[in-house]
Amino acid sequence: MKIETKYTGTIEIEANQLIRFEKGIPAFEEEKSFVLLPFEEGTPFYVLQSTNTQEVAFIVINPFQFVPGYQVKLPDSTIEQLDIQSEEEVATFVMLTVKEPFEKTTANLQAPVIINAAKQKGKQLLLSNTDYLTKHQIFNQHVKGEA
Repeated sequence: MKIETKYTGTIEIEANQLIRFEKGIPAFEEEKSFVLLPFEEGTPFYVLQSTNTQEVAFIVINPFQFVPGYQVKLPDSTIEQLDIQSEEEVATFVMLTVKEPFEKTTANLQAPVIINAAKQKGKQLLLSNTDYLTKHQIFNQHVKGEA
């Protein structure tokens, strides 16, 4: 099937690439079908693109590459909703808020996107009781003890 994308125009995708978000994404509850596309070859960025609305697309990253020690404990309700059978099925991403200059870009660590890659089901999980921020600076982080 062909879809219109926000960043790369019209592309052809296969049905097995579709990721179903049963309840949509917060603030975009009507958007229930997405596809995960590489943003640009050689970069760690991906685009979570709605298959129904061209302008609904989110830049996402694998948080484990940028935030040492990042952890997400999936509640039983999420495991059940996404029909997760093993840890290997789970892919975790976080959405970016891209800013100028790019080094000021932040990631929403409080609401990771959880995808069961084996069953193509997804959900944005809203973490509670966490110290993670919705605007976590992912570039130019100072390590404790650095001058």
